[in-house]
Amino acid sequence: MEHHCGLITGDKEPVPLKSISVTLFINDFVAGVSTTLNYENKEEIPVEAVFVFPMDEDSGVYSFEALVDGKKIVAELQEKKKAHSNYEDALSQGHQAYLLEVDNYSRDVFSCNVGNLQPGAKVGVTLRYVQELPLETDGALRYVLPAILNPRYQLSELSANSCLNIKTPIVPLEDLPYTLSMVATITSQHGIERVQSNCSLSPIQYLTSDKTSAQVSLAEGQKFDGDVELLIYYSEVHRPSVAVEMGMQNMKPDSLMGAPSAMVSFYPDIPEVEASKACGEFVFLMDRSGSMDSPMNNQKDSQLRIEAAKETLLLLLKSLPMGCYFNIYGFGTSYEKFFSESVKYTQETMEEAMEKVKVLEADLGGTEILKPLRQIYKAHSIPCHPLQLFVFTDGEVSDTFTVINEVQLNSKKHRCFAFGIGEGASTSLIKGIARVSGGTAEFITGKDRIQTKALGSLKFALNCSVDDFSLSWDLPPGLSASMLSPEQTVIFRSQRLIIYAQLTGTMPQVETSGEVCLKYTLQGMSLENRVTFSLQPKTDTSFTIHRLAAKTLIQTKDLGSHETSKRAKDDVLDISIQSGVLSSFTAYIAVNKELNQPVQGPLTRREIPRPVTSTSPCAYKVKTCKQDLCIKMLGNIASTRKMKMSHSSTKKPNLQNDHKGFGENYFVQLVSLQKANGSWELHENLAKILGINLEDIMAANPAKDEDPSAWATVLAVLWLHANGKDLKCEWELLERKAMAWLHDHAGSSISMLVQAANKLLKLSVTPTVFGP
Repeated sequence: MEHHCGLITGDKEPVPLKSISVTLFINDFVAGVSTTLNYENKEEIPVEAVFVFPMDEDSGVYSFEALVDGKKIVAELQEKKKAHSNYEDALSQGHQAYLLEVDNYSRDVFSCNVGNLQPGAKVGVTLRYVQELPLETDGALRYVLPAILNPRYQLSELSANSCLNIKTPIVPLEDLPYTLSMVATITSQHGIERVQSNCSLSPIQYLTSDKTSAQVSLAEGQKFDGDVELLIYYSEVHRPSVAVEMGMQNMKPDSLMGAPSAMVSFYPDIPEVEASKACGEFVFLMDRSGSMDSPMNNQKDSQLRIEAAKETLLLLLKSLPMGCYFNIYGFGTSYEKFFSESVKYTQETMEEAMEKVKVLEADLGGTEILKPLRQIYKAHSIPCHPLQLFVFTDGEVSDTFTVINEVQLNSKKHRCFAFGIGEGASTSLIKGIARVSGGTAEFITGKDRIQTKALGSLKFALNCSVDDFSLSWDLPPGLSASMLSPEQTVIFRSQRLIIYAQLTGTMPQVETSGEVCLKYTLQGMSLENRVTFSLQPKTDTSFTIHRLAAKTLIQTKDLGSHETSKRAKDDVLDISIQSGVLSSFTAYIAVNKELNQPVQGPLTRREIPRPVTSTSPCAYKVKTCKQDLCIKMLGNIASTRKMKMSHSSTKKPNLQNDHKGFGENYFVQLVSLQKANGSWELHENLAKILGINLEDIMAANPAKDEDPSAWATVLAVLWLHANGKDLKCEWELLERKAMAWLHDHAGSSISMLVQAANKLLKLSVTPTVFGP
């Protein structure tokens, strides 16, 4: 059952949160963030202000403090139940109290309580966190400041005492009562090429002549009505590096926070090698909840999420190798599956699946993913066909940890590739299920295409796996390294690895260096990456590397209050208290005892409103920031791109997408005609796409006595190269199937067919695209 949010009434209760200011420091691949929530109580009664907000699940919150009348009150990290008790006691005694906690059942929802805010009082509450920055496929580092928190769906009574159940009000975005300011300072030894955003930015200011330091800020008056994204481009983003950080002097020398820590960043140069044998069971688990009827973004004529999902399934189906197995599930409050069990990929099963994909709708209600997941895992494994699970969702579940735990319990027999669609998709859910299964996590926001990212992950799944992964250290005598990161089981091409280690023993007194080597085997080839680094640790008052390492350990062990064993919970508590990094079992509590005015009766509660993306009756239409995402990404091919027609005598209409399926999109229509073996047949539908009369096409065939499918396949491939260059990553796999089929069935005739096809279509595509 969907847990609906509450609406601000027409009377509009006063909102004590007035502004949010963010100071962002990005150093190479790590972000340090300081966020201040500025409160003011303009009412004549004392209030308790409650703000529930999203934060990326990789964020390690390590500091919480309040500034009251110039006095700083620093919070203490305590066991969560104890912190709650102390908070209630403080309020009952008339003190001001502040509480910060993460939700019990998800790592990306936080709650900030400001209790006993007196009439006329102004308070600034500041939280600080550190975070690794993910690397995009084009080399950009992405920082996201989330604003959207989608409604959660109630699966059980486990969340009864969770901050998920706070009826956080929502408002029309233009009426959001608080503003946002943000200043970002970026430093990198790699050199900063540019910074881009989905919101209006001030011009970039370089602070050094060599462009290793720069500063940008959001334009004034920015409403916090959508996720804020920054994309940072460095000159040499792929170079491996190791950073060593001194430990805390007041901690035991061999403890997590007392010993030096190292952060190793590798970008392995893994060649793209397809598996020699087509194998695998590919299961696609697609969200069909009501919110999938929302547009992908707020651009004019944006494709609906469900339509983008249907196109994605089409491309995935066409790109699968012959001989594999597959199935498709749709889920919401209930779930449906195309086949009772996974079926072998043939022309017949592909066609049957395609007919079902065409009529898919977002008609299954909420977002309950646990039941279909368990159904998938119950099925018998297919020998020599390892399970590859692709999960697509734009929603959130009430108990994320239960879902992550279910995936982890079955991680030995599958990998999970997870995709979060749109603002508000749960980073805890998407990243969590990918991490514990050795898969990848992708988020589709702004003008990103779900089709592009899904096909990129399918390429990962079809590539040969890396074997014999190992990490070795060459350090001076008396010094050793112990791993803090979980064991790496899978390495993907174009993936950056971040590894944390603790250095124990005697650090050298003179300047010296160490070396770390990443070794792995790919189809019998021994590959390695080495990096030499200085053993003169840097001092960082924020202890960024240590806290990121602590966050990694917490993520590995913390599976919520009812999924975590007692031993693991004790470990999480110890790591959390020692490092200051917030966990499911701890909370920050601060008390201002100078204010001693007992409250008569319960405090008046004020929930801070937030923006939301949803199709529920209580949701308003969400608008994005003022400017489009300034990044070279292809938007919706069906509505924003005009294809040049190759035949001068026939004028074809521009591609359009009116959300009616595949019929109006020529690229998708061409893909839908491809057979499971990779070929195209020569018939009227193909001729319409090419814009040439079928009789003329048949007459131009230089190999009339041979299978006309070879001629049709060459024409289709040339059309893709001429008209779909911007989408090559989406049709690359199905082109490979076409090439393989051509070499098996046309052989020496390919060159002749290409020459004739170029002449007919008035193109000049080089024959080398068809291989030797």
